[in-house]
Amino acid sequence: MRTDIETGTEHAPRAVGIAWALLALNVLGSAGAKTIVPIPRSLIQMVTMGALVGAFTLALTVNRQLRIRPSAFLFLLTLLLVPSLISSADAGAGALFRCARLALFVGTLWLLSRWWDGSPRFVHHHIRWYFAVLVLVAAGLVVSPGTAMPEYYGGRLVGALWPLTPPQIGQYSAVIIGLSVLLLLGRRTTPAGAAVVIVPSFVLLAMTHTRTATLGMVIGLVLAIGSLILTSAAARRFFTWAVLCATVAAVVFGSALRAWFLRGQSQENFSNLTGRAKVWDSLLSAPRTTGDTVFGLGLGDKSWDGLPIDNSWLAVYNEQGLLGVAVVAAFLLALGGIALLRPPSLSRACAIFLISYCAISSYTEVGLGDASAYLLHLALAASLLAAPAAAAPLPAAGIPRQRSDIPRRRVPRWARR
Repeated sequence: MRTDIETGTEHAPRAVGIAWALLALNVLGSAGAKTIVPIPRSLIQMVTMGALVGAFTLALTVNRQLRIRPSAFLFLLTLLLVPSLISSADAGAGALFRCARLALFVGTLWLLSRWWDGSPRFVHHHIRWYFAVLVLVAAGLVVSPGTAMPEYYGGRLVGALWPLTPPQIGQYSAVIIGLSVLLLLGRRTTPAGAAVVIVPSFVLLAMTHTRTATLGMVIGLVLAIGSLILTSAAARRFFTWAVLCATVAAVVFGSALRAWFLRGQSQENFSNLTGRAKVWDSLLSAPRTTGDTVFGLGLGDKSWDGLPIDNSWLAVYNEQGLLGVAVVAAFLLALGGIALLRPPSLSRACAIFLISYCAISSYTEVGLGDASAYLLHLALAASLLAAPAAAAPLPAAGIPRQRSDIPRRRVPRWARR
């Protein structure tokens, strides 16, 4: 392994980026939309689970010494395995399989934590992978527009080549838009390179009509850029122009924005969150034993009476109990607290964006209690908040550590005779 002499930062091999992409493939999702060519669910599960095994194998190969970096987030995520395993022990083979998947996912993150040094290296891996997914979505839209925008989803964009739902596409679009904007403000990418990612991603986000992703992106960017305002002139300029453009757009396109936000729903349907509130009320009112309340019912498909729960906190409560809810709240608070204690920087701003986005999305999306894209976003935030490696100590004055460090004196010509 090569190491930067001045900073002590270890150069990550290419396999680290590949392992990160394989983790993202594992949590990509495998249901919810009809594709042009029907893909058997068993084949999709084989691909995604194979990706997880491949990610763990690659991480173990490049980190044979099992060197890891201390992380409060990963410690708490490992602790989440306790209620998961206790509740899943009597829930059947499917729940135990999901526990094994979560354990392998966390283990791979521990192995990759060796290269968590507070630099945005994993941000680039994150953007590249999810932009490739969006390219696949755009290709499906070009090949079969009818399949990509079906009536059963109200004309919202879905994955026509790989089964992706509108909230998933909206999530990926919103995350890489926010990260690309922050990289541009931090001068880690060019305007042209950022535009190549931001413009098509924004178009796909608009076509999904995903309100949660849009609000999460906007609020996350406001908080992230706000953390840079005092130290970055570029952030101040961008914030000023963004507020001005948003004001003009609200005045000129107010009716169109409202129609996009409502998605043709009635006021009653909108007020009960497209039927989610009824599922939540049913879940909370169901009788439970003390064990079920504390430890949950075991890892499942995040549904209640055959309907999706669509709330991370209630899904964790249902599957991992109050203990799981406490652990999830603890790692979110830990990440948020560490972010507040870090000095202003690009890495801190990206972490604030990711933490804010996941916290907002948890209200109408699931994923904080199981291997998911949301946990991968939070792992990225943890890598950005990791303390940089200590610089290699310089030799003491007058005491060279190596023979090559001894300065050579030029011998006068008369002394050579």
